[in-house]
Amino acid sequence: MSIGAGCIRPCSMAFGADQLDKKDNPKNERLLQSFFSWYYASIGVSTVLALTVIVYVQDHLGWKAGFGVPTILMVVSALMFSFGSSLYVKVKVEKGLFIGFIQVLVTAFRKRNLPLSAKNVVYHYGKDPNIIAPTDKLRCLNRACIIREPQKDLNPEGSPINPWNLCTIDQVESLKALLRVIPMWSTGFMILVSLNQISFSTLQASTMDGHLGPKIQIPAGSFTVFTIITLTIWVAIYDRVIVPLLAKLTGKPRGLGTKMRMGIGLVLSALAMAVSAIVENTRRKIAIDQGLADKPRMVMDMSAMWLIPQYCLFGLAEAFNAIGQIEFYFSQFPRNMSSIAMALFTLGMAVANLVGSFLVKIF
Repeated sequence: MSIGAGCIRPCSMAFGADQLDKKDNPKNERLLQSFFSWYYASIGVSTVLALTVIVYVQDHLGWKAGFGVPTILMVVSALMFSFGSSLYVKVKVEKGLFIGFIQVLVTAFRKRNLPLSAKNVVYHYGKDPNIIAPTDKLRCLNRACIIREPQKDLNPEGSPINPWNLCTIDQVESLKALLRVIPMWSTGFMILVSLNQISFSTLQASTMDGHLGPKIQIPAGSFTVFTIITLTIWVAIYDRVIVPLLAKLTGKPRGLGTKMRMGIGLVLSALAMAVSAIVENTRRKIAIDQGLADKPRMVMDMSAMWLIPQYCLFGLAEAFNAIGQIEFYFSQFPRNMSSIAMALFTLGMAVANLVGSFLVKIF
């Protein structure tokens, strides 16, 4: 299941983005932003259905039906994907992309004594003839695409004789794009660490009164739904109401920038953790007063609805930061690296799970 999810999640969003025109046009950029938002919202809706409908099927019809229904849905999904194959825009992905990254590093190190400011420097062009020279950022990597002796470095048709001694400008710029987003990526997985601590709230809810009114009782494991519902509602409001309003006020069709949204998400996640601490402090005091501190299976006289604000704040934080992250990565990478953009976000989730587990183990 993990391998299958690893193949589907990073690639499906990147493949969907490939269906949209990514040329420099404000309308196209707005369409791509809307696609990311609604794609993420659709994941939220599917998660709500999984936590409610599928769980209901499992409880009332057994585990065979509980596993069978998702299996049937995945078969239908695979068939729908196959039937539309002739209609898709299929972008050719450059082979050996990661090998190319290593080649750039090795070549730049081998040429570390080569002056960058020398006159008449000739670079090895890639597939894009519009790029005539590498950018000045991370200039040390530019040595990898400098041609020292054309007769010794290039074949008659123009390809490098040894790709470990000469790289293209495209390879150098692709590696630069990846290195540029690493600092932003590192801030992104920190918010995911906070989101992954939500399992503690499930333990909290199991010791609290989950009744919503006299007849409705919310199971402890279903409180995560409030995070997903908040995320989905906010995406709809932001995309259909706030972005058009900001576009009129600022003249920018995309509303808030990606970095601004990521920053707002970080602030909201910190606020959510602060609210979580306040609620937990109150819960522990009540448990001690009621003599239930050493009885984790007993339900105390405190409503679990006090947990809803922190779940909602986590939902808003994820809506701002996660979608902003994905859009930021896509904006920094060339089209042939779009799958890496989504893979970075998924990798951040994996790192966050490991860091979260490490924190739990320590404390």
